[in-house]
Amino acid sequence: MQKGVCDRLIINFTPTGMIPTKDMTPYVPITPGEIVSDVLEAYDLGITMVHLHARDMKTGQPTYRAKIYAEIIASIRKHAPDLILCVSLSGRTFKEFKERAEPLELDGDLKPDMGSLTLSSLNFNKQASMNEPDMIKALARKMREKGIKAELEAFDAGMINFAHYLIKKGLIVAPHYFNLILGNVACAQADILHAGVMLRDLPDQSVWSFGGVGNYQLPMNSISISIGGGVRIGLEDNIWYDKERTKLARNIDLLRRIHAISEANERLIMSSRELRQKLNLEDGSGKYGMRSLTSGEDLLLRMKSFHTHSGQYLDL
Repeated sequence: MQKGVCDRLIINFTPTGMIPTKDMTPYVPITPGEIVSDVLEAYDLGITMVHLHARDMKTGQPTYRAKIYAEIIASIRKHAPDLILCVSLSGRTFKEFKERAEPLELDGDLKPDMGSLTLSSLNFNKQASMNEPDMIKALARKMREKGIKAELEAFDAGMINFAHYLIKKGLIVAPHYFNLILGNVACAQADILHAGVMLRDLPDQSVWSFGGVGNYQLPMNSISISIGGGVRIGLEDNIWYDKERTKLARNIDLLRRIHAISEANERLIMSSRELRQKLNLEDGSGKYGMRSLTSGEDLLLRMKSFHTHSGQYLDL
């Protein structure tokens, strides 16, 4: 699998995030029960994977606690055992490695398939997300040890270059999955030139989805659908249905619109099973995370991962 387009559309569903609150919109799912309900409704409609954020059940604030992730994961897998689940390891609120890595300790039927890995520090309009190089490497190393695939999050081309550095260090191996998130105030802007540079710089053997912050979610999703990419979609990045911000969206409203655009472009939705195969993940239904490799397969993947179109990191 080379980097580039897919026939079927990856839908990466992001129902909650860290910012939306019930004061901002009554539709954001906060409790485990609400999150599970939105995920299963999305699953019935058709999605490929889910990017989960947990919230404290008393305060509604973001939490890293594995026990809350465990409740969410167990309830989802009771009804959707094949669905790819990714846990957030965000650095917006939590600064210590032990906190950020706690969800990676879940195992067995509760083991996440993927964990988010933001590839640099960045500023949002009101808050910073701190991701020092040593923290990024430590989280990547922990995921490799645990057999959990990194969901690579890039907000500009420099972050993609850092992914090449992680490949060189053997901390991530192909095949890769990238969220390319555009339109944040301090990062790559939501236009085709910024997007094109990021796509050009992706490592080989990468699949990718476009996301957009706020009003940029719909246009970036639409571009990605039209050129063969995936989409990152949900209330995490945008709580409004329209750009005039007169109607608050529900997660299912955003997803139904994506399905309509996908149908107009004659693209079917990629199943979790198909993406599991592309990303070398276990089949689900009791086996989760990265598929175990033989020593020869692991060496071959690492050698392929070191190679880039520019030859920039061939110093094995």
